[in-house]
Amino acid sequence: MRLIRGTLEGMSAPTAETVWQPDVPVPLGLLLAPFQRGTSDPTQRQADDASWWRTACTPDGPGTVRLAAADGRIVIQAWGPGADWLVAGAPALLGAHDDPRGFVPQHPLIEVVWRQQPHLRLNSAGLVFELLVPAVLEQRVTGIEARRSWRELLLRFGEPAPGPGPRGMRVVPSPDVWRRIPSWDWHRAGVDPGRARTIIAAAEVAGRLEQSLALPRDERLTRLRAVPGVGEWTAAEVAQRAWGDPDAVSVGDFHIPALVGWALTGRPVDDAGMLELLAVYPGHRHRAVRLVELSGVRKPAFGPRMPVGDIRPI
Repeated sequence: MRLIRGTLEGMSAPTAETVWQPDVPVPLGLLLAPFQRGTSDPTQRQADDASWWRTACTPDGPGTVRLAAADGRIVIQAWGPGADWLVAGAPALLGAHDDPRGFVPQHPLIEVVWRQQPHLRLNSAGLVFELLVPAVLEQRVTGIEARRSWRELLLRFGEPAPGPGPRGMRVVPSPDVWRRIPSWDWHRAGVDPGRARTIIAAAEVAGRLEQSLALPRDERLTRLRAVPGVGEWTAAEVAQRAWGDPDAVSVGDFHIPALVGWALTGRPVDDAGMLELLAVYPGHRHRAVRLVELSGVRKPAFGPRMPVGDIRPI
C-alpha cells in the first residue's frame, strides 16, 4: 500500500487513507453484498458517487471506512479511532486473502456463473461478535423481521458514525452496551427473549470470540458454538463473513437447501440432500453455494411462506 494525499471536495480529512492495487478487479458491490442487512442497514451504505461506506466497532474503537474504485485501484479512507485498523483490514474485507485455487465447478450452472464472476472472492472482516449479533437476530424469523430489529437496535443504541459518511449511519454497539440493553427494549425491537439471551451471552465472552480468529478453523467454530444458542447455522453465517470460510455451509437455512436443489437438479432437497450435492466441492462448499445464489435461479413459489411475526407492543 502507499499513502495518498488530499480528500474529496467538501469532505473532512480522513484519519487514515491509502490506495490498494489489487491483483484482480474488485467489484465492490458484489463483494460487500454479504454484509448488507437490507437497503436501510445503518452500518453499510452506497453513496451517490458509487463509493461504499461501512462502519465497525474495531478493537481500537469505532470507525467509518469509505471504499471507492478508481482506475483499477481501491481508494480507502477512514475516520475515527478505528481508522487505522479499518484501512489495514480493507483488502481482506474485499477478499484479498481468499484463495479459490482447487475449486473446480462440477455442475454446468456453477461452471457458467464462475465464468461470469471470475473475480468473486470471499470476505474476511476480522470481527466475530459484530457479525454474530445480526446472525442471531436472523434465527427463526423472516429477513424482514431480522432487518427491522437490526435497524431499530442500531438506531437506538449505536453511536453516530465518525466522519462525513451518509446521514443516519451508526456503529455497532460495544459488547458492554449489548449486555445492558433492558428486556423491554429487546421486546420493542421485536427480539424474543431467546435471541436476546444468546446475544447477551455472546457479549459476555466477546473477547474470547475475537481471539478465536487466531485459532485453527475447527477450533474457531467450536468456540463459536460454545455460546448458548449458537448452532451450526449461526456459526456458519459468522464464519463465512468473519474469516471468509470457503467451506462453511448454512445447514438449517429456510431457503438455501431448496435453492441449491432446484439449481443443480431441478428439484428441492433438504439439508442432507444439499450436503450430498456439495460433497464434490471439498473445502469450497460455501463458494459453490454463493455461485448458486448469484445464478439468478429462484425456486418455484409454492406452499406457505414463513409468516412475518411482530412481538412488539401496539
